[in-house]
Amino acid sequence: MENIQKKDKKFAFAEGEVLLVDKPVTWTSFDVVGKLRNTMKPLKLKVGHAGTLDPLATGLLIVCTGKLTKQIDSFQAEHKEYTGTITLGATTPSYDLETEIDQTFDITNITENDIIAAAKTFEGEIEQFPPAHSALKINGERVYEKARRGEEVELKARKVTITLFEIEKIEMPNIFFKIKCSKGTYIRSIANDFGKVLNNGSYLSSLRRTMSGNFHVDQAWNLEELIEAIREQKSTDIQPA
Repeated sequence: MENIQKKDKKFAFAEGEVLLVDKPVTWTSFDVVGKLRNTMKPLKLKVGHAGTLDPLATGLLIVCTGKLTKQIDSFQAEHKEYTGTITLGATTPSYDLETEIDQTFDITNITENDIIAAAKTFEGEIEQFPPAHSALKINGERVYEKARRGEEVELKARKVTITLFEIEKIEMPNIFFKIKCSKGTYIRSIANDFGKVLNNGSYLSSLRRTMSGNFHVDQAWNLEELIEAIREQKSTDIQPA
C-alpha cells in the first residue's frame, strides 16, 4: 500500500484502488465519493469511503474502489488522529459552526491549568452521545435531517477510547488540540462536553483529520488534482490498467 498515492501511477479502479483524499471544507464525504464516481464513468464501479468527515471538517478521507471496497470496514476500524480548535464561552445546537450560537458564558475565571486538567478527563475509555446533527441513521434517515426539521431524536451513548488529548496552544477563547481516538468518536461531542467539564460552554470551531491507521493526510491527493489525474488517464485509455 505504500505506493498508493504515487502521482505517476496508472489507476486500476476495477481491481481496486485506495485513494487518499484531502477533503475540502463544506464538501460532505458523500459529495467526494459521488464526484469521483462520476469522474470514473463510463466504468461501472463500486466506490465508497471509510470513515465519514463532517462537512466543515477537512483532511484525510479514505476512498476505495472496485474490489477494495470489501476492505472498507477494516480501514474504518483503525484509530484516527485529529487536530482542531475548541472555542470556549458559547454553545451551538450542532456542537460546531454549522448552526448559530444559542448560549454564551463568562470565561474570565478559566485558567490554563483548568483547561489542561479538563483534557485529561477524556483520556481512556469514555461514553459519549453522538451529536443530534450527525450522519447516523434512524429508521433509514440521517439524524441531521431530523434535527434540521426541529425534531427531537433520542440517541444512545456509545463507548469510545481516547488515547491522547493534547492541548497544543491556548489563545482564549480558542483552544488548539490534538486527539487520537478509536473509530466512531465524535470530536464535536468532545468539544461540547469539554465546556461542561469546565462548568461552561464550548463548541468545535475547526477540525482536520490528520491520520487514519497508517495513512497520513500528507499522502493525500488534493481533490481537484485527483480528478484531473483520472481524466487524463481516461483520455488516453478508458480501460483500467
